[in-house]
Amino acid sequence: MHAGTLPRPQEMRERVMAKSRGEQVDDAQLTADIRRVIKENIGLQLENGIDSINDGELSKSSFSNYLRERLGGIEIRPADENTPRMGAIGGRDLMYFPEYFEAGRYRAGAATGQNRADQTVCVGPITYVGHADVQADIDNFKAGLEGVSAPETFLPAITPGTVEHWLKNEYYATAEEFLYAIGDALAIEYKAIVDAGFLLQIDDPDLPDAWQIHPEMDVPQYRAFAQLRVEALNHALRDIPEESIRFHTCWGSYHGPHMFDIELADIADIILNVKAAGYSIEASNPRHDHDWAVWKDIDWPDGKVLIPGVIGHATDFIEHPELVAQRLVRYANIVGKENVMAGTDCGIGSRVGHPNICWSKFKAMSDGAAIATRELWGQ
Repeated sequence: MHAGTLPRPQEMRERVMAKSRGEQVDDAQLTADIRRVIKENIGLQLENGIDSINDGELSKSSFSNYLRERLGGIEIRPADENTPRMGAIGGRDLMYFPEYFEAGRYRAGAATGQNRADQTVCVGPITYVGHADVQADIDNFKAGLEGVSAPETFLPAITPGTVEHWLKNEYYATAEEFLYAIGDALAIEYKAIVDAGFLLQIDDPDLPDAWQIHPEMDVPQYRAFAQLRVEALNHALRDIPEESIRFHTCWGSYHGPHMFDIELADIADIILNVKAAGYSIEASNPRHDHDWAVWKDIDWPDGKVLIPGVIGHATDFIEHPELVAQRLVRYANIVGKENVMAGTDCGIGSRVGHPNICWSKFKAMSDGAAIATRELWGQ
């Protein structure tokens, strides 16, 4: 499987961004083009050995725009130099490597929380207003799937905690009330995806990367912080069957030091508290490649699937299939060969240097999984 984002033509990206800014676009033509590229990407996913396929998130511009377009009760305000930065997923790194960030030697503005020129604020009861948007995602994906036989299909959605990254609360009395209200709104989207016959993939970079955002916290404080956000997510998932949910988490997708990422060992049990049948976790980059050993000390839950990232978005190097196989076998020897599936660290399509690198990484993952299967299962 992969985490979600797939390559898209630059001009399509620009039109999607323009639409998210409220600029006039030819909606019919944009929809036709999105469906065409989804169809092409479905073929390329299957051609390169991906068993769990999606729409590539082609109609979504960013997580921060996501909440603007799909949630009510919010207000957009111009930011100025006195506006506190939100969503600084490289916050602890930023404190230690300020010159690095000032020089712009990273690839995502989210690392500093300065990727937007304005501020999104909750000023009233949170409601879900994205019915047409999620239905368009569903319809576009179904159009792309016509005539295609795919082993598994999924659509991603974000979590209350990830929404909280970008949304300042000026209405709810407590963080718990705020998070549960977001969860109640997002539950409508979650249900629409599952009712349409797709696996719901919950994307939650918040669970690890809020540690960077809150340098004032120590580990016990952060564990309580993270557990509350998992409880709000599970509240939102209360009406969704567990077997219809997959959970993806990572330490943020920005290209930078990641020296101060929280250790997986400090939050692994909290990750497993999420209601899901499978857990996709960033695991292949230089900061987290050692994390496989964490699972030696945790009893893997029966019937659950671990999906470690065995290829990554942090480098344009194409992982060797033998390396992919070694990673998978290492995990299989700990949690059981029947409980492991190959995955990506994060979305590959928009974070590597060229679309062909994305597809080549997928092929390397598929080839490596085949090698691991032969070694583990003798077939």
